[in-house]
Amino acid sequence: MDKIYLDKMAFYGYHGLFPEENKLGQRFFVDVILELDLRKAGVSDQMEESINYGYVYQLTQEVVEGKSFKLIEAVAETIASRLLENFSQLKACRVKVNKPDAPIAGHIQAVAVEIYREQSK
Repeated sequence: MDKIYLDKMAFYGYHGLFPEENKLGQRFFVDVILELDLRKAGVSDQMEESINYGYVYQLTQEVVEGKSFKLIEAVAETIASRLLENFSQLKACRVKVNKPDAPIAGHIQAVAVEIYREQSK
């Protein structure tokens, strides 16, 4: 399956279990892999045969910078759902949400979740 990658999209959101996270917010990085057939887009050179990367960014931004979630698992699930709802040509997507400033006692580079969801027919 052909793939489109959007790597390390950076946002500021208010997700977490602790009140400070919901009040102060923190950085989040999101990677998205879109699976679809890109043959027609490659041959025709027409955007209508592909997926608009800017719109993918916008949908992701709306989720991460919108409503607060307790878990980054819920952030990832919501992003995947929105992508699959908005792009009928999308066969599947992989979403990774990275939380580099997770409030964990100790040294850690980041906490992340990654999910894979397919289009339901």
